[in-house]
This record gives sequence, structure tokens and C-alpha cells, in this order.
Amino acid sequence: MLRVSSPAEEKGLVMPATYGFLSTYPPSQCGLATFNAALATHLAGSAGTSGVVRLLDGDNTSGGIALDRAAPRVVHTWNTDRPGGWVSAATALNRYDVAIVQHEYGIYPGDAGAEVLPVLRALRVPSIVVLHTVLTHPDPRQRTVLEEIAATADAVVTMTDTARQRLTTHYQVDPRKITVIPHGAGSHSGTPREDHDRPHLLTWGLLGPGKGIEWALRALAFLDDLRPRPLYTVAGRTHPKVLEHQGDTYRESLKDLAAELGVDDCVRWADVYLDPADLSRLIRSADAVVLPYDSTEQVTSGVLIEAVGAGVPVVATEFPHAVELLADGPGLLVPHQDPEAMAIAVRHVLAEPGMPGRLAGLAGGPTLRWPAVAARYQALAARLTTDHRPFAAETIPA
Repeated sequence: MLRVSSPAEEKGLVMPATYGFLSTYPPSQCGLATFNAALATHLAGSAGTSGVVRLLDGDNTSGGIALDRAAPRVVHTWNTDRPGGWVSAATALNRYDVAIVQHEYGIYPGDAGAEVLPVLRALRVPSIVVLHTVLTHPDPRQRTVLEEIAATADAVVTMTDTARQRLTTHYQVDPRKITVIPHGAGSHSGTPREDHDRPHLLTWGLLGPGKGIEWALRALAFLDDLRPRPLYTVAGRTHPKVLEHQGDTYRESLKDLAAELGVDDCVRWADVYLDPADLSRLIRSADAVVLPYDSTEQVTSGVLIEAVGAGVPVVATEFPHAVELLADGPGLLVPHQDPEAMAIAVRHVLAEPGMPGRLAGLAGGPTLRWPAVAARYQALAARLTTDHRPFAAETIPA
């Protein structure tokens, strides 16, 4: 039987058979866990067995969900509130061909999450560190830790060119180590679009101060003349850390504000963590996704990627990922904390009924889907595996 070689094989690359992941992981409820689960699923689908070393903080719960039961692919749990857990984490990762480490400030123990560094130093296999946050103005310790991470890892992935530029401008990092691979998006094409009588606006994700929902509510008040009046869905649980330290005061303050503005009958609060099928149905029901975030630092937004990948128009504040991704036209940018400008943008989107179909092919299209994103990680891992092969630098004449 004729076997056709892959491009990687033709280039002499060693294809990794297994991947070890270090990250938070479902049923933990956070964007990092969701991202890592999707990446692990799609890489495992093309490359055999993989395993996850799960980061777990505190009392073995997340968002009220017990995590003591086994989760798919989890081979080891690093309880980050216990000292010395990095040793077993590194041992578990060394069983695989390549280690893929998710990095976000706050998920690792130590000052500025410094305990990820001994893990990276103990790895005997190629390592890829995926940076979910790159601050423009880090404090001295945050800067030092991130620079040491980049120096120790074999490769660093940013999800936007904005993050890459920040890394090379504000940090001492070897630019040759950096690869830009976008955040993946699910495919929602198999979910039929729901018909509805009212324009549907949507924001989803873990809720907490900084999400800017108050500005979207104020924008909704400026749309009071529209008939029928829009329905605005705010979907997502309160962030576990916010719930732990502040309770649900932010959500309650938003409900009070909606009542004060006279739009409480136009807002639907869905205090749930959505599974993929429910999220697909919700996205497909939206006429516009509203991202009113306060942050001027956010270089990665999974919500933004999902909306754009689904071809739903986006109205977003000018946070860095939105500025980069929406430049090609799949949405509208508005200034931060400007509800009147946001209302004008929403009004414009709703006035163009054909916009969702027109946007479906913009801003990357299939290249944002998880299979394409996973393929880019696989290619990067193959190159690193080849570089780690004994005498890889030698060329044997044909």
C-alpha cells in the first residue's frame, strides 16, 4: 500500500507522540481551564495519548463544584496550597514527549507565581509556555518571573501579535523563541440559528468587576426607543475568586442599576457555567455580542474569538485583542466607559440584518478553529522535538 508522507516527515521533523499539559482544568470554571481542555482534546485526537497535570487551589472546589472526582486526561493534581508540589508535577510532565504549560499570573504558588520556574527547570523534555497575559507595566517581580520563564522554556506562545510586540518591547526576551498562535474557537455551524421576536444582545463569561457590564446596561437605556426593545443576556457565574472575597455584590449592584435605569425587564441574568452545547445555542441566538470590558491590558479574549469565529457581530471596547482582531471588520470598537458610543454601535449593528452572514468569512475563518490551531501547536512541538534529538544539528548527506 502506498503511504504518503506528511510535510513534517518530509522536513525530517520528529512528530511528538504524547503531550503533557500543566494548567487548571475542568470542572474548574475559568477560561484557562476551558482553553487547555480544548487544546488537549484536539492535540490528543491527532497524536495519541496525552495527560494533564491539573493545578488546584484551596479547598478542592471551584465555583461550588467538587473536584475530587477524576477528570478526563488528569494524571496528577498539583494542590498549589501545599508546599513543594512542583516536584511531582515536573515528574509527571517528564513522562511525555512535549510539555505545554499555560501561564497566567495567580495560578502558580510563590511571589508572582514564581513556583512555575522550578518546574520548567526540571523538565527533560521540550517545553512550550503559553502566555495568557502580557502586562505593559508589570511590577518588578512580575517582570523578572516572566523573563525567567521565557529564558527557561524552549518556546513561548502568544495569542496575538500585540502580546508579541509587548513581550519584545517591554521585556528582555529572545524574539526567536516567540510564536504567535491564535486562541482557538469552537465550530457552531452545526447549531441552527434560533429565531426570536426581539433583537438579542449577549455577553458571557465569568462575572466580576472589570467586565464593564454597567456600561452595557447604560447603553441599553439609550436604546429605549427601539421597537421591539432589545433583550440583553448576561450569562455566566460569578468568578470564584470574586465570590470568595466579595460575594455576589457586583451582580446585585448590576441588577439595582438595571432597575434604576428602567431596563430591568430587558435584561436576562443566566447565573450558570455553560457547557459547549448550551454555549453554542446561546451564541447562535445572538444578533450582537457586547464586550464592554474596562481593561486596557487584555491581549487575549476567548469570548471575542468565539464570537468572531461564529460570525456574530461584536461591539467591544478598545482593549488590545479587540483592536487587533476587529480591525478587519467583524465588529465595531468603542471607547472605554462610553455607553452612548456603545449604543450607537449596537444600533448600527442591529440596522444591518445581513451582517452575521457577511462576517462569517472574516477575521481568519477556519484558521481560528481548534483543529487548525492545534495543528500549529503540533508543528511547533515537532520542531522542538527535532531540535532535542541527539545530533539533530548534523546533516547526513543523501
